Amino acid sequence: MASLTYRAAGVDIAAGEALVDAIKPAAAATRRAGVLGGLGGFGALFDLKAAGYVDPILVASTDGVGTKLKLAIETGQQDGIGIDLVAMCVNDLVVQGAEPLFFLDYFATSRLETKAAARIVAGIAQGCAASGCALVGGETAEMPGLYAPGDYDLAGFAVGAAERGRLLPAGVAPGDSIIGLAASGVHANGFSLVRRIIAESGARLDAPAPFDAAGATLGAALLTPTRLYVQPLLALHRAGLLKGAAHITGGGLPGNLPRALPPGTIAALDAGAWTVPPVFRWLAAADAVAVDEMLRVFNCGIGMAVIVADAEAALAALARAGEDARVIGRIEAAPDATLPAALTIDPPPGWLA
Repeated sequence: MASLTYRAAGVDIAAGEALVDAIKPAAAATRRAGVLGGLGGFGALFDLKAAGYVDPILVASTDGVGTKLKLAIETGQQDGIGIDLVAMCVNDLVVQGAEPLFFLDYFATSRLETKAAARIVAGIAQGCAASGCALVGGETAEMPGLYAPGDYDLAGFAVGAAERGRLLPAGVAPGDSIIGLAASGVHANGFSLVRRIIAESGARLDAPAPFDAAGATLGAALLTPTRLYVQPLLALHRAGLLKGAAHITGGGLPGNLPRALPPGTIAALDAGAWTVPPVFRWLAAADAVAVDEMLRVFNCGIGMAVIVADAEAALAALARAGEDARVIGRIEAAPDATLPAALTIDPPPGWLA
């Protein structure tokens, strides 16, 4: 009787080793000051002093991509999902005034397909490079029986740093302006509702997207990667212009912007100050989703909100960074200074029509 092997049980050690070899060039391209060693060790080493920090505070973030992965799996379009993973983590770091330093990923699947996994990790490396952080390691796990054939999951872990006294938010006060930075699309939140809308509307992922003038398929349009806001926000912060920021993820503007405000203040938004991208109008119309629900689930076109005192200087700096940005509101004083931070928004009639 032949002896059993790990490979026969569904785990291919050689495939994992081949993946590590395949991704080494992509990881090496993200190397930055402070990184010690390379892939393959039991742990990644980082020298904060070599990165230029004197008295740093570490800031850490972890996230995933949610059920947007289901669309990537169903369409086979996985090149951008790694960018989503990085963006969901590093965008959360930069709103606290931290520079992303290094990133690790966790990739779990039923059976490792080296070529597909390498494409995903290449996207992760691309997101890291664009954010100035190093891809220093990760974990790949084959778990037959836990995941269905063809399925996989992703998680990301990012660590950044800020000099003591440079953390955000800081100094947010009534009279400050709120600037909205455009989203690239749905980003990576709300896809359980997106998928439900697709199913109930009968839309096909391989058909032209009804909201995309360029003729992309519905699947490709919805899989547009999350925008990376690290470099423009760091530039604002280093210029002394940034007082606070909110990454608009699950919970939308109402659930995220108040997190950057002190008690006793209100973020008063003018929904008419920006044009809602067609994808959100299609989602709202396809399954009669109410405006309040759209605002609570999706970014509705604003992927990042920043709080500044000098809106003119901030807008000029963001324009130089290539950002589509505009003033979308202001900070006001609440009737009672002890009240929790809040948000008001009153979309005009037909806002999502």
